[in-house]
Amino acid sequence: MHQIGVVGLSYRHAGVEEVARFAVPRAEVAARLPELRTRLNASEILYVGTCNRVEVVYATNDGSPAGDSRPDVFAVLTGRDSQPGEAARSLRAWTGEAAVEHLFLLACGLDSAQTGEQEIAAQLRDAWEESRAARTCGPVLDRLIGEALGMARRVRRMTARVRTPSLGDLAAERVLKHLDGAPGATALLGVSPMTRRCAALLHAARVPLTIVNRTLGSARELAQSVSATLLSLDEFRNDPPPLAALVLAAGGRGAVLEREALERLRAAAGRGAADRPPLLVDFGVPPNVDAEAARRAGLERVGMAQLIETAQGQRLAQLLRLAPVRAANAERLAHLRAELATRALGPRLQDLRARFEEIAAEEVARALRHELRTLDEQQRTQLERLGCAVAHRLAHLPLAGLRAAAVHASADAVDAFFDAAKPGRARDSAVKDES
Repeated sequence: MHQIGVVGLSYRHAGVEEVARFAVPRAEVAARLPELRTRLNASEILYVGTCNRVEVVYATNDGSPAGDSRPDVFAVLTGRDSQPGEAARSLRAWTGEAAVEHLFLLACGLDSAQTGEQEIAAQLRDAWEESRAARTCGPVLDRLIGEALGMARRVRRMTARVRTPSLGDLAAERVLKHLDGAPGATALLGVSPMTRRCAALLHAARVPLTIVNRTLGSARELAQSVSATLLSLDEFRNDPPPLAALVLAAGGRGAVLEREALERLRAAAGRGAADRPPLLVDFGVPPNVDAEAARRAGLERVGMAQLIETAQGQRLAQLLRLAPVRAANAERLAHLRAELATRALGPRLQDLRARFEEIAAEEVARALRHELRTLDEQQRTQLERLGCAVAHRLAHLPLAGLRAAAVHASADAVDAFFDAAKPGRARDSAVKDES
């Protein structure tokens, strides 16, 4: 696991604005991945971007331990080199087993703003598919992300009887509170796990819905599933329908709705039955609607910072409920640690076993040339077989010990053992012992 690294930031130690500074628009991710891979000297890499986190996952090029790659990630994601200490202050880094554990917790929703939510697993899968399409993912990250998503599926089975929380739930709750039982339509801008969850809850509450997206093809299935009207983003900007609320979760670097579109949205609300300003719930990172522009248009806006603050009030209760999930993560991590350590050692253990056999064969051959030279052909064959059998038996103990040690010892300790056991050094040590 030592070659795995994760660098990023999230709501846990940075504000929404800071996360947005490092976010890469989805349309640009494929072009950035090769640059990240080269800058980090990585063989495999993927980028995970959600409404409250940005993380880069990578495996080193030569299998060496992952180091501190924060300055390199900072440079690629922001477009400039960091000042001394700036990357360390802005970004967090995990390496080796800590990186793998972090990804397990992430996939299971235990590191999410809304603890236990399941949308993050879909977002992680999307990031994995984007990386594979860009040919920047390989066997190491394929196995790692596969394991993480496997844990997420296991968590879903463990919590099947309990409704899992989501930031989409909070958005739906805010909309329903705003409606307060009065009639009013809601639009959802962008197709994401958050808008899908929010749409399902509002549809169940019989709220009329409109789905808005840049491209209609990718939004049609969602619109049909919740009996919603479907509009393109351009149509919505130019002629928005009367709305009581608007939930936004669209990608991109800038605001999706500018001042003129917000004013048209406010004016359209006056034509509705409720005749009151619509509520804006903005999942965008960076924001889909500028907070000041919304205020000037007379619109109430709830951003990610407010949603995260609400979710944190429920975090302790959710963590207690999900304690068995953490235990399952620890169990799977231990299993993966042992498996990967054994796999990594495989060729070196084979070489060591072959070296035992070679030493035994050399010693038998030497004896047959000197003190045992009078043995007949049958006796010579029996002696050679005995030497090979003894070599196998003697090799078993250190090989078994190394497999166990590789799980708990550092990579440096294992390397030191094999370095000392190289043929030249081992022969020199034997000569000293004999003298």
